[in-house]
Amino acid sequence: MDTTLRDGEQTSGVSFTASEKLTIAKLLLEELHVDRIEIASTRVSEGEFQAVKDITDWARESGFIDRVEVLSFIDKGLSIEWMLQTGAKVQNLLAKGSLNHLTHQLRQSPEQHFAAIEKVIQKAMEVDILTNVYLEDWSNGMRNSKEYVLDFVDFLATQPIKRLLLPDTLGVLTPNETHEFIVEIKKRHPQMHLDFHAHNDYDLGVANVLEAVRAGADGLHLTMNGMGERAGNAPLASVIAVINDFVPEVKTGVREKSLYSVSKLIESFSGFRIPENKPVLGDNVFTQTAGIHADGDNKNNLYFNDLLPERFGRKRQYALGKTSGKANIKKNLQELGLHLSEEEVTKVTQRIIELGDKKEVVTREDLPYIISDVLGSTSDQDDIVVESYVLTHAKGLRPTTTVSVRIDGTTVQENAQGDGQFDAFMNTLKKIYEDRGKKLPKLTDYAVRIPPGSDSDALCETVITWESDGNSFKTRGLDSDQTVSAIVATQKMLNII
Repeated sequence: MDTTLRDGEQTSGVSFTASEKLTIAKLLLEELHVDRIEIASTRVSEGEFQAVKDITDWARESGFIDRVEVLSFIDKGLSIEWMLQTGAKVQNLLAKGSLNHLTHQLRQSPEQHFAAIEKVIQKAMEVDILTNVYLEDWSNGMRNSKEYVLDFVDFLATQPIKRLLLPDTLGVLTPNETHEFIVEIKKRHPQMHLDFHAHNDYDLGVANVLEAVRAGADGLHLTMNGMGERAGNAPLASVIAVINDFVPEVKTGVREKSLYSVSKLIESFSGFRIPENKPVLGDNVFTQTAGIHADGDNKNNLYFNDLLPERFGRKRQYALGKTSGKANIKKNLQELGLHLSEEEVTKVTQRIIELGDKKEVVTREDLPYIISDVLGSTSDQDDIVVESYVLTHAKGLRPTTTVSVRIDGTTVQENAQGDGQFDAFMNTLKKIYEDRGKKLPKLTDYAVRIPPGSDSDALCETVITWESDGNSFKTRGLDSDQTVSAIVATQKMLNII
């Protein structure tokens, strides 16, 4: 059961619109093929009421209505009335799974609590609503008031419920306890359908789910991207991968290939970002950074494991940066269909190392720009070098630039103002060249671009078109800073003239 729309929406700062909830519900059932979805808590708001009604209307038409569930409460029938109005047919009734919660929150005896639950179940049956029961704080109940929990389970075994839902509400269980507690209840009532609901406060959610499955749990409650209160719930993607790889005798209907695309859409809807190193779904988890890994993959897939990216509709990538080395670069060139000589690969590698010192990530999309920059460079025989510069920009003041240029072995320093930082830089160069009785070409076009799909820290390629004596020519510069890339292009122009 996926509970992204109920427990997942309890992630701090997350609130789905009704249309987003309907879209996610359709994706979970039709695209991912989860068995059930828990979509809301009863009596929360008018917006939640409409969202549930929209989903149940669609589910009824599509044959999914018995697979759509809502969290309900022991509230003298108000939750059931709410469900009747929305069209929901399955309630997950929240009850107290520990004596501590029962005593201090409800201030009731077990007998009073059980009697109230029985009334709700009977009322639900009368209006054709199916009941599952949550034992809230069940994990602490098994630790600290086991006799109460077992009496509660014995009582529920006499009731017409479909599933017993066992939550580790505060995320406190260890894998050993999870296994032990579920085995104990399963042995006591082997006919009962047990669902395990894990939270991730100690980062043990997936490990606990694995032990629950091995102990005989019949169902699992999971969320997309591990969304949920506090540290979140056990993440669906990781759990599916673990079950498929380590518990082959257990089968699920969840489609691995759809996990990534659905997770990215939910990330967009929720604003809850997937960490880059999150297993299965994170941006970096199928990216090799060290060059030795790429070299091993080239030789016999030495750094592959069973978590192949293709299972999840993804591709393996080889990061470009100061630790990547030639092997990573060759892998990326293969992907792009580019062929370079060993000497050219060495030059490109050196340029990527230089850029990697300034920019944490160099992407595959940056590579053609880097190749263009390196192979079009004349830096080995540059007679004119912009050695250093200071670019200043302050509100209310014209930008100024101080530049130091080495021309034929002589260093010249000058400063000037301009309408922008690059304009000030060009004005400084003009002063230097005018003092030497020379004239700079006219700048006729200036274009800046970044690789498609990049963001604000992307490499910038600046292409400047110059005109001199009726002839035009272009120079290119590449850097993670836009103004610096223009300066690089300008240095190339100075050497050409």
